[in-house]
Amino acid sequence: MRKAFTGLAAVLMVAIVIQFFLAASGAFDTASTEEAFRPHRMFGLATVLLAVLLTVLGAVARLPGRLIGRAGLVAGLGVLQAVIVVVAKAFGDAGESTAAGQLVFGLHAVNGLMMMAVVRTVLQESRALTGSPRTAS
Repeated sequence: MRKAFTGLAAVLMVAIVIQFFLAASGAFDTASTEEAFRPHRMFGLATVLLAVLLTVLGAVARLPGRLIGRAGLVAGLGVLQAVIVVVAKAFGDAGESTAAGQLVFGLHAVNGLMMMAVVRTVLQESRALTGSPRTAS
């Protein structure tokens, strides 16, 4: 079960990297904003579900509480991503973005980086528990 946790943590890390790619692709797409960011939004939901699954797997595997808590933190930060989007849109007027809305929306990327950092820590700690070899960084 510990190796499965480590494997799922690695999958979650790859998923977050893909999220950054999809966000950048959407930002430079000529389609409407709604259409351009649809893959990023849909894959974001899958990413949050992966983080929840990782948390449950950690609890079932009876891993250390700090590891389970960090996995849960990733899920919470994933939910926060959606909250940031809603708050940023609330600053807009009839679909128009404002400077304040853009500033708040910038937190979406910062929060994504925080998610990546926490997943990296989870991955390192779970590898240490399973004795899996570390990759060069």
